[in-house]
Amino acid sequence: MTKRHLGALIKAELETQERGVSWLAKKLSCDRSNVYRIFQKKSLDTQLLARISKILNRDFFAELSATFTEEQDSHNPQQ
Repeated sequence: MTKRHLGALIKAELETQERGVSWLAKKLSCDRSNVYRIFQKKSLDTQLLARISKILNRDFFAELSATFTEEQDSHNPQQ
C-alpha cells in the first residue's frame, strides 16, 4: 500500500471503479458531504471501513495490515 492516507485510498478506488461520490453516499446512506469528509480522513472507524470495503469490494484492512508489517520491518531490521 502506498503512503497515502486511508481517505485518499478510498477516493482513488472510487475513481478507479468509475463511480461517483453520489453513488457511494447512497450506498452508505449518507450525504455527499460526509463522503468528502471521509476522503480527508487519515483513519476511520472500523465499522465504517468494513462497510466501505464491502461496498467497493476491496480489503482495506489487509492493506493496512501490510503497511503495519512493512513499517515494523523497517524499524526492526534483521541482523
